[in-house]
Amino acid sequence: MQDLAAFAASIAPLIDAVHIDVHAAGRQAGLEYVRRSGLRPGFLIDQRYVLPLRPLTRAGLAAVYRYGSAAERDAEVAGHLAQGTLREDDDGRLHATPVTLAFVEGLYELHEGATARLWRGRDELVGELGELVGRLLEGADRAEGGALEVMAPPYEPEGVSAGLALFNRLAAVRYHRADAHAAAWQAEGLTAEEITGLREGPVWETVERGTNRRAAQPYALLEEEERERLRNGLRALTTS
Repeated sequence: MQDLAAFAASIAPLIDAVHIDVHAAGRQAGLEYVRRSGLRPGFLIDQRYVLPLRPLTRAGLAAVYRYGSAAERDAEVAGHLAQGTLREDDDGRLHATPVTLAFVEGLYELHEGATARLWRGRDELVGELGELVGRLLEGADRAEGGALEVMAPPYEPEGVSAGLALFNRLAAVRYHRADAHAAAWQAEGLTAEEITGLREGPVWETVERGTNRRAAQPYALLEEEERERLRNGLRALTTS
């Protein structure tokens, strides 16, 4: 029987690598797009697949950006309110504005182009991986007050390409592991500041084991053969 914690540990860097590859492929076009927009996008890049669907809250942002300070988050929110890329309602929820939605639409076009270039001729594989990652997202435990609760499901407009869907689903599913990691270091009595400075050693190893054990949960939803197809497929995309 496959060790799911070991599987979670082995697939995490592949998920990260595919995610980074797409950002790298679209970097130059993205920089030019941001320049033309005249905006300071900040966390709108991360929140591109959240804001078209649902508002943000300051508590949710604290979960997603748990390693930053409240002052930094508040300053960024203030900047978005000032430039018109967020509006705040009477309950303190932060909504996308038409400016934001137009910016996100452009980002989606850039990322769609990046995935098409990177994975040309791999349509069947990309579609299969997207379906598997979609199932992971649907069945992943959402820690109350955690980052995944904020970041999933991702916005997928009608007619979204398989490549763009895979990219955003992978981006979202990473937050399940992020929540697992936070739960693991909190179980050891550590703070966010302490974990960012933790060096390898017994405590670090304990946190890693706890992270992998918790991060394994959604992979149990797949058959072993499906897990291997997912891992091998992601590996193939990073080496294509």
